[in-house]
Amino acid sequence: MGFAAVAAGCMGQRLGLGAGGSMQGFALPPMKRIRVAVVGVGSRGTGAVHRVAMLPGVEVAVICDKKDVQLDKNLKWFKEKKIRPPKTFNGIEGWKAVCDLDGVDVVYIATPWDLHAKIALRAMRRGKVALVEVPSALTVDECWELVETSEDARMPCMMLENCCYGDMELFGYHLARLGMLGDIVHAEGAYIHDLRRMCDINAFGESEWRYYENRAHKGNRYPTHGLGPLCMAMNINRGDRFDYLVSLESHQANFKKFMDEVLPADDPRRRDDIEMGDMNTTLIKTALGKSIMVQHDVSSPRPYARLNLMSGTKGIFWGMPWRVPGGKERLPMKIGFEEKCGAGVHKFLTDAETDALHEKYRHPLWKKVGDIAKKVGGHGGMDFVMDLRWAYCLQNGIPLDIDVYDLASVCSLCELTEKSVRSRSSSVDVPDFTRGGWKTAKPLGTIDIDVSKLDFGKTAKDEDAITI
Repeated sequence: MGFAAVAAGCMGQRLGLGAGGSMQGFALPPMKRIRVAVVGVGSRGTGAVHRVAMLPGVEVAVICDKKDVQLDKNLKWFKEKKIRPPKTFNGIEGWKAVCDLDGVDVVYIATPWDLHAKIALRAMRRGKVALVEVPSALTVDECWELVETSEDARMPCMMLENCCYGDMELFGYHLARLGMLGDIVHAEGAYIHDLRRMCDINAFGESEWRYYENRAHKGNRYPTHGLGPLCMAMNINRGDRFDYLVSLESHQANFKKFMDEVLPADDPRRRDDIEMGDMNTTLIKTALGKSIMVQHDVSSPRPYARLNLMSGTKGIFWGMPWRVPGGKERLPMKIGFEEKCGAGVHKFLTDAETDALHEKYRHPLWKKVGDIAKKVGGHGGMDFVMDLRWAYCLQNGIPLDIDVYDLASVCSLCELTEKSVRSRSSSVDVPDFTRGGWKTAKPLGTIDIDVSKLDFGKTAKDEDAITI
């Protein structure tokens, strides 16, 4: 039977739920006050510390990092804001003590990628909610272990995909939920970000660990930004699921060119062979027959951009967020609706019509807290909206928007796309991490909050307080 499963391409599929049962729709009892430990307080983790400390009813109880200088920087911030300082843990394995610590409800993981799953597993086994930066797992086995541990421990494990909470992405999600796009047949997502400087230790320091991931692997090593929002809108794991994929990529040219022309002659990185091609394109087929394209390129000289495209039976939503240094930015969206079946969509709405539509159908979360989110910051405010939402869910006994099955389905692409690329873009099955639960799980709802329950003014000192 095992040989037959391998021959059929089913390697990685497992039968039966963990001892505790399915985590779909699972919610913990309401938490009156949430005590958070942030593990990894470099650039990304420090931003999380600042945001979480501003959330009503949430306390940063612990911070942990292998470098004392990062801990000191964060402690200085707490002192300046006159907020009670957290406990500190340091060292390469300080995270283990944090996960074992009493007085912590949530472990917020913002370390290098290879530690994400390890810390999340220990946190759940010690009775903590695991909030994991992306990618939250790098192999199919890690994905399964996170799923089964979450089920056994009855502890949520959420992928911290901030793009799921962007103004543009949630606007598209809202249009889809209202049925304005019809039945979504095809979608496209992408992560385009020139990161060649990561192989220059003088420019990136210890952050070059991300470069080593690209040096050693093919495929899409960072699929979550493009896929996360599409999965929510297309009911992946809640009425549909990923079935199989094929992945193809170009040869590697830009990292090599950068090293030859920019790095010093004696820099050992000039001798590196980079496995990852410049552009990876992956096609996914869902169980209901829908198609998704997701792309990844971190070495081509082109502006940063993401892609969020949904093509349905009534119209199309196309968003391409990019970063423009300085000046005022507008959301780059194009929307088109078919007024009558067969009439076609021959042009997009004008910018003025799109802005008016956005104003009318803007997602409730951004209508209510958009101004606060932009003030607090974090990728235009999406980070704050994400943190505010998971905290609100835990405080009110509501299931988290992104569960462990969503995490596993998206993050499994890190390994599965590489397998496809290395086998001449052959088809690779995506495991059903829900073990059939996707057929009966209910789609996500509006994703909203009751602002009357929030009081930001009690969190920071008076001059820094933010109010609704």
